[in-house]
Amino acid sequence: MSATNGHAHEGDTSAVTPASLGTHVVLQFPAEQIKEVVAALEVPFEPEQIEWRVTNTTKNQQPVRGRVIPYANQRAYTDRLNTLLTPAGWTRRYTIHTSANFERSKDQKIVAKVLVTCEVTIFGLGSHSATGEEWADDDNAGTSAEAQAFKRACSCFGLGRYLYHFTGTWVDLNDRKQPKSIPRLFGWATPQGWRQGLRPGQETASNLSNAVPSKNANTQTADQRRDVSTEDRNALVRQIQAMAEPLGRRLYRSVLKTVAKAWDPREIPEAEVLLKVLERMQSAERGFRRLEAALSKVGPETLAPILRALGLNSLDQVDCMETLKKVVVEIERAAERTQ
Repeated sequence: MSATNGHAHEGDTSAVTPASLGTHVVLQFPAEQIKEVVAALEVPFEPEQIEWRVTNTTKNQQPVRGRVIPYANQRAYTDRLNTLLTPAGWTRRYTIHTSANFERSKDQKIVAKVLVTCEVTIFGLGSHSATGEEWADDDNAGTSAEAQAFKRACSCFGLGRYLYHFTGTWVDLNDRKQPKSIPRLFGWATPQGWRQGLRPGQETASNLSNAVPSKNANTQTADQRRDVSTEDRNALVRQIQAMAEPLGRRLYRSVLKTVAKAWDPREIPEAEVLLKVLERMQSAERGFRRLEAALSKVGPETLAPILRALGLNSLDQVDCMETLKKVVVEIERAAERTQ
């Protein structure tokens, strides 16, 4: 399926069109142009393109509250691709399957799932594919699964990936279970802030003091503000715990000990300290992603002598940020020499 045309939005990066577009020959972008295109894809969407979805609600509590997360309609994704690359510069293809019927755990209903794979190709850059799924008894199952697969594939190029950094914010809901207030986006989650160098991790936790109230929104009580603070703290703890696997046990514990003098994030009472820990861990995770990208160019055999020079046998033995930085720098230098 070819890409559909979209309307350009002001604030998007100007179009970048490879000389080969419109012909049957698709050439790879030069390395510098690849960096420029990827950087332009990574820029957040305009705030007016962002919507908020309620993912969880409280029970037996008044007022009813819900956790909201930001998302962008897939039209925002196609608009960015069309504006940056022109409609001729990219394409997408869907493959749709249906699973066998099985029992759904939440209601014991026998139902199938619609499974969609979307392959997005940017000419001159490459292709990425991802999957989406939805229960078959949903009237919009196919549309929902397609949109999910498409946006996930786009995120592999960096488009919309910043939205994965949001874990949700608790807000009061109205009688129709819609948010009474909409959180303000962090500076790094706007095109202007991103271009100024702001990045995720500089403002990770959010609360209702940053919210833009909808009409008829009630003023928060002190108890409600304390509840929000507790929710934010718990969210930070969960985010930190999720970093244990990508960082490895030694580096994970090292960051906790260095920043917070603790072995377990649940032992840290201050949200500000939890935020500092998470920022440091997210920085380490970005380092591992850089390392993985560089290794894909030079091969894993390049890593062993670098580790040996640092007195290490494997990446699992990396136990501080400085050591990780040394490994990443050496591998990236090797990748540059190869190119």
